[in-house]
Amino acid sequence: MIANAYYIHPIIGEVAAHFGVSEGAIGIVPALNQLALALGILLLLPLGDFVSNRSLCIAFVSAQSVFMLGMVLAESFVLFTLASTLLGFVTIAPYLIPAFASKRVAPDRLGQVTALITAGVIFGILVARVGAGIVAEQFGWRAVYWCAFALMVSVTIALPYTLASAGGGTKRSQTSYIGLLGSVFTLARDNRDMLISAAIQGLNFASFIALWLALALHLTSPELGYGVDTVGYLAGISAISILTTPRLGRVADRIGPRRARLLASVVQLGGVALLYPLGWSVWGIALPLVAMNIVGPSIDVAGRMTFLSLEPAIRTRLTTSYIVVMFLGGAMGSLAGTAIYDAGGWAGTCTLLAAIAALVLVLSYWSEQRWLRNVA
Repeated sequence: MIANAYYIHPIIGEVAAHFGVSEGAIGIVPALNQLALALGILLLLPLGDFVSNRSLCIAFVSAQSVFMLGMVLAESFVLFTLASTLLGFVTIAPYLIPAFASKRVAPDRLGQVTALITAGVIFGILVARVGAGIVAEQFGWRAVYWCAFALMVSVTIALPYTLASAGGGTKRSQTSYIGLLGSVFTLARDNRDMLISAAIQGLNFASFIALWLALALHLTSPELGYGVDTVGYLAGISAISILTTPRLGRVADRIGPRRARLLASVVQLGGVALLYPLGWSVWGIALPLVAMNIVGPSIDVAGRMTFLSLEPAIRTRLTTSYIVVMFLGGAMGSLAGTAIYDAGGWAGTCTLLAAIAALVLVLSYWSEQRWLRNVA
């Protein structure tokens, strides 16, 4: 389910060339997908406190399959972008699952379980980026979306049998949908710590999107001359996150999410600082990418832990605010990643990423100090 937004990362240059748009303009496709995802989460995710999570997942995964078929069949850039945008709007099932799981695990396992779910997200992104690069190099970029459509049909068929309702769920909200939607803003206003975590993850996600879109253009540029399959293979570095993120989640259980996030942001800034000097070959850039892929997801895990330990009845709505801000950041990263690379090349991209990483570090430090003052 999560992979659909990321197939375009390694093949963005090929899609731009097919539809005859510039490298700067092609960023509108992932940007609108992310904006629509943020809007869908804002309008649809609160239903998780009102309607069965299982029913919502089945309905919206089915809709994902329909709009993925639209991307497969689109013959114009406008229709392709429209289908991608609608696909983003209905992609809420992956964001229902963390709150669903958090209501069914012991508090001392929250970090581990949240990290395990995050590892599943990483795996989806990994499959999308590695698979898209390899398939596109051999069969063309449109074959990537035919494969994605087949996978979504399989998930749609399997989901009713695999997503069983767990016993002991919390009581459903008796508030109307409009009341639930309004309460998203009220709860966000009253949970400043969640908003800080959301801002940090929004910046973190913007950096992630901008890096991989610009990296695909950078590696396949005439200057370097790598193929899209190389971009896909390089994306395989993300596999290390599947192993490290659950372990770092357990570290966050021990030392606290804010301290864990601060340490991760320090390492991330160090990795970003190496992107420009090492970014002129696949082998060189692998080192900073490994560092960033180890700690990047743990920043998200730690951020979610700051509010998923609160009252179960409000977790889905707090998750709504968090994810909306995260994908607004992703939309900005999509636009900035391609536009700044188009204007300033790899140097411009690295400058942008360094500024974002520094701001993430500052906010992480401020969040920890604020928390320590409040509990003192």
